[in-house]
Amino acid sequence: MIRTREFSRPAGGRGRPARRVSAGRGDHGSVAAEIAIAVPVLVSVLLFVSVLVARGVDARLRLDDAAHQAARGASLTRNPTAATLAAQQAATTALAHAGIDCADPSVAIDTSDFTPGGVVTVTVSCRLDLSYAAALLATGDQRTLTATASSPIDVYRAVTP
Repeated sequence: MIRTREFSRPAGGRGRPARRVSAGRGDHGSVAAEIAIAVPVLVSVLLFVSVLVARGVDARLRLDDAAHQAARGASLTRNPTAATLAAQQAATTALAHAGIDCADPSVAIDTSDFTPGGVVTVTVSCRLDLSYAAALLATGDQRTLTATASSPIDVYRAVTP
């Protein structure tokens, strides 16, 4: 319960009327000050995390596109050896043009079903450098992303074993 004090009027009843003053007025406005300090910190943390997530999603989408381009390039060739070379070249070119900071990208090509009507599957893996965020988020310095794409071989394509 808050105790209040009443001030009396000056002699003659003139002047300001009596007012009540709360005894616990020393904390008045402290919540506003705490919010004014906490909000910029919380907003900056939120922006940092959203930029980090956006960079990860962007890298994932570009890696998926590189795997798709590699699978499509492999499916257009006439033999498994040429498919492997085409897939590696397409993946390397796509990653270079995408601007992904990939450390040691690897391309795995599955040409076991390289027949007319078959499927070529390509898996592209890449390690992303997260050293800029590792100290703040305790996530580690690197994260490996993997994307897999398949492309059918045309039924009427002449294929050499």
